[in-house]
Amino acid sequence: MLPAVFHEKARDAIRAVPREIRDRLGKTLYLLQMGEKLAMPLSRPMPSGGAGISELRLHGQDGQFRTFYFSGSPKGMLLIHAFVKKTQETPRLEIQLARKRLKEMQDDTD
Repeated sequence: MLPAVFHEKARDAIRAVPREIRDRLGKTLYLLQMGEKLAMPLSRPMPSGGAGISELRLHGQDGQFRTFYFSGSPKGMLLIHAFVKKTQETPRLEIQLARKRLKEMQDDTD
């Protein structure tokens, strides 16, 4: 089973969303940890975020929730960023933040 390693701020963002979303996210992360390959509409690659970054796409009554993850680390699946999406297109700031956090986590795990 691939371990899930959370960036501290991603963990905080996930804790702040409704329980319904957290429960579904937990089940989805478990599938990824078990090696299942997920596709649209649940997951998709985010090449604009960097090679190997993908996003989990969950929809709830309160809106759309996104979690960026990177599965190419020897330490496990890195959960680098989570946020509530309020626009059709993913904001550039969210993508830049994901890149920054991935670099932080990769530097910490070397």
